[in-house]
Amino acid sequence: MDLNEYVTAVPDFPIDGVSFKDITPMLSHPEAFAYSVDQLTESARGMDAGSIAAFDARGFLWAAPMAYALRLPLVPIRKAGKLPRATAAETYQGEYGAETVELHTDAVGAGDRVLLVDDVIATGESMRAGARLVEGLGGTVVGCAAVIELTYLGAQQKLDGLPVVSLLRY
Repeated sequence: MDLNEYVTAVPDFPIDGVSFKDITPMLSHPEAFAYSVDQLTESARGMDAGSIAAFDARGFLWAAPMAYALRLPLVPIRKAGKLPRATAAETYQGEYGAETVELHTDAVGAGDRVLLVDDVIATGESMRAGARLVEGLGGTVVGCAAVIELTYLGAQQKLDGLPVVSLLRY
């Protein structure tokens, strides 16, 4: 199945000059969504992850069925102020400004092997922030997985040393 058929480029969104890759058409087609989840799940099987950490909010859409299929714990990485218990926080420079993400401090422990999942890897900054969160709590990031990777924004350099799996590369 060609997943490119289920991604729509939206010019000048959210700001002029950006060609936003909209994955909502993929969500509207159950076969395409299932295929994307299955492909990411199969890629994750070889990474020996003990849990899956997902980014708020679209990363949850893929990570939850992956965690279910692999019978792994799902760990939410949320925007600042959304988690109710003690958290660790990381601030990074997103595509459109500074962003802060948080992780419950009891979600990852020493020696835990964590796969990071999001819908899109753009600059790599959010994935790197997630890796710092996991590593700061004593865990190890075994890889990064996403439906789309925007290779022209330099994420490869930011994620150097981390295995990256993406279904579509632009």
